[in-house]
Amino acid sequence: MSPTVKSMRVVPVAGYDSFLLNLSGGHAPWFVRCVLILEDSAGNRGVGEIPSSEGIIKGLEQCRSLVDGSAVNDIKRTLNRCRLLLAGNGREERGRQTFDLRVGVHVLTAIESALFDLFGQAMGMPVADLLGQFGRQRDEVEALGYLFLLGDPDKTDLPYPKAVNPRDAWDEVRCREALTPEAVANLAKAAFDRYGFKDFKLKGGVLRGEEEADCIRALHEAFPEARLTLDPNGAWKLDEAVRVLTPIRDLLSYAEDPCGQEDSYSGRETMAEFKKRTGLPTATNMIATDFKQLQYAVQLNAVDIPLADCHFWTMQGAVAVGELCNEWGMTWGSHSNNHFDVSLAMMTHVAAACPGEITAIDTHWIWQDGQRITKEPFQIRDGKLRVPDAPGLGIELDMEQLEAAHALYKSLDVTQRNDAMAMQYLIPGWAFDPKQPTMVR
Repeated sequence: MSPTVKSMRVVPVAGYDSFLLNLSGGHAPWFVRCVLILEDSAGNRGVGEIPSSEGIIKGLEQCRSLVDGSAVNDIKRTLNRCRLLLAGNGREERGRQTFDLRVGVHVLTAIESALFDLFGQAMGMPVADLLGQFGRQRDEVEALGYLFLLGDPDKTDLPYPKAVNPRDAWDEVRCREALTPEAVANLAKAAFDRYGFKDFKLKGGVLRGEEEADCIRALHEAFPEARLTLDPNGAWKLDEAVRVLTPIRDLLSYAEDPCGQEDSYSGRETMAEFKKRTGLPTATNMIATDFKQLQYAVQLNAVDIPLADCHFWTMQGAVAVGELCNEWGMTWGSHSNNHFDVSLAMMTHVAAACPGEITAIDTHWIWQDGQRITKEPFQIRDGKLRVPDAPGLGIELDMEQLEAAHALYKSLDVTQRNDAMAMQYLIPGWAFDPKQPTMVR
């Protein structure tokens, strides 16, 4: 007889973050997430981690009666019942911020992850072996070095983290300003020394396009064999994207969201035109974020690499995108936002289950490393994450650390991400503009 879900606990948590700059502004000194914990009648604990907001917490509570008492091996029926319930809340939009603003799909992912964790433990199998048509496809997952331009935390009175060990190059550079090509190259060198990355991505949409192209040149000079990409989150207009990236075309493996919605044209249309003009492959986490959008993007030949973040595709949905990519001759990838180590495990299992060609996955973990809520977080070594053989997600919550992260959340007057707040210290009156780089005002 299958175990049943005995209890469901929703735990909003917070951690500290560096002054990472992006099109939406600058990261606050903290980030918020939501951890879902399910305990079953066999005494096992299943977990999931997603972004946090008032709407997401309400959505999880809305599904509580459908999850409590459900059989652990009845995952799909439970998720379908939750999906139908949440659909009654109305249609949702991703929005034009750099982060996905939907509620329902995040709620489903938290429940899905926790249930698969429990089911894997009941079956004695890792989650990667349970996902998709064929289960695990690889034992190691390549990750990229996710780099940001950094604001100067000393220009604020906000509690940005200080280097815990200044003798550790990565710990030191991730806590101070980085707005030049040389500083970006130094970030990459420190990240390489710590984690062994072979690929790097720079978050753009901050400086003038030509200045960000110079940062790519500096990365290429420092790591001539690395696969590089630049992601301005659609901040540039089509003509500007072509002008900025054509001179560095040979240095880039692909361009991530170089342009987006513009005048009467959709982001899918401008990305398709960008590909025609430059010959550069494109990746996105903005213009193909559900299956209907992906269909249109493929029809227009707008995207080569869908970045199917399991937090807003669901874990099964992200693997389904990987299966489609494999059939269609495309490449699968994964986007990320700030996260704790539960999400790191979720992303690793999903990437391990995607067949065919996949690109190195995004992860913010290097910016949060040292703030664990599990007893033994997955480690990035030689630029790779290893899939554990332990059943379920292969992680165990550290309840003391979890409660500390929950206490931090409760101490903050913050319920969801806000990148505009910190920017006021650098540019008074700053406001988000989806077609204007952050520092160009």
